[in-house]
Amino acid sequence: MISSKQRAYLRSLANNLESIFQLGKNGIEDTFLKQVDDALEARELIKITVLNNSGFESREASDAICEELGCEGVQAIGNKLVLYRKSSKKPRIELP
Repeated sequence: MISSKQRAYLRSLANNLESIFQLGKNGIEDTFLKQVDDALEARELIKITVLNNSGFESREASDAICEELGCEGVQAIGNKLVLYRKSSKKPRIELP
């Protein structure tokens, strides 16, 4: 669990990030979760765009992905969501 100060810091880092995944009509499948898991291990902080045809709101998608992968939902605004998980091999982001 991250504190509100840490969450604010992560939101500031994610502000300049581009979305690297799109959640579309196929929904949250095992292959999508595997790709997100690998990206979280490599980058620690990622942004995902939720498309209108996915059947998910951004908050619902964030909660579902976090439950499966054990990550933290940093932010869910509009059709974007930001996820964070500390890397087990090479941590890059130092939380305050």
